[in-house]
Amino acid sequence: MLRQMVRIRRFEERCVELYSAAEIRGFMHLYIGEEAVAAGLMQALSADDAVVSTYREHGHALARGVPMASVMAEMFGRSTGCSRGRGGSMHLFDVVRRFYGGNAIVGGGLPIAVGLALADVMRGRPQVTACLFGDGAVAEGEFHECLNLAALWALPVLFCCENNLYAMGTALAREHAATDLALRASSYGMTSWAVDGMDVEAVAAAGNRAVETMRASPGPCFLELRTYRFRAHSMYDAERYRGKAEVEQWKQHDPIDQLTTRMRDDGELTDKSLTTLEAEVDSELDEAVAEAKAGPLEPVEDLMRFVYTEQS
Repeated sequence: MLRQMVRIRRFEERCVELYSAAEIRGFMHLYIGEEAVAAGLMQALSADDAVVSTYREHGHALARGVPMASVMAEMFGRSTGCSRGRGGSMHLFDVVRRFYGGNAIVGGGLPIAVGLALADVMRGRPQVTACLFGDGAVAEGEFHECLNLAALWALPVLFCCENNLYAMGTALAREHAATDLALRASSYGMTSWAVDGMDVEAVAAAGNRAVETMRASPGPCFLELRTYRFRAHSMYDAERYRGKAEVEQWKQHDPIDQLTTRMRDDGELTDKSLTTLEAEVDSELDEAVAEAKAGPLEPVEDLMRFVYTEQS
């Protein structure tokens, strides 16, 4: 889990450099600070389970096993990217790993997740569908519709709310009359609880507990993962809605620092092993960038490909 968090952090830091140099274009929403959620949750899922994500999904994709080179190529808009360069930062997709986006619409992944879980149940497959979304999605109508249907139909959906306290620039308390989101979800009759989303071990324990619960007894679970993003909402965000002191205070709970400190104290990590891990990640990242830059752009004549289904 430490390796996964370092991979996600370094990947996004490199993306910032490339974006600033205008080598990456379009919208980009960074996950820096929230790495514990992706690293902790994904280890609880099997390869056959499904994952539905948001537009802040680089970390989810990497932790799910989508190759770094494939994700980086997508950032560059190359046809070797996981979405053939057509999706970019917000639309990562990998059907082989059952990673179904990357959805730009707030809350847009919720009905997709319910549909995937319903399909698995109808086909007699024992898989779980994990659906990640932000606190802003809880204010959307489909949030309530989807939780209601999942509970009514006893669907194995793990609803994972990444509560980073801000929906774009709107603070949680300015958007929700009741800010205990896990309590709200429990009103639909599903097992729900809040988790320290800055502690990867706490997230992993909660994820394992939820998945085991759903595999043993049909029905959904809800996790409110209380986390924080250290960067602005997106690369275009002027970030005038929160003070620097607040951000610095949350950085004292950096999930990577917390885990490395704990592992050092327990004798599970040395300076040498951490240096080796970071060097391996840097090497993987360098190779991913080089491979992405070398990848071809999709030819113009393929512009209409995938737009319409060909009729015979």
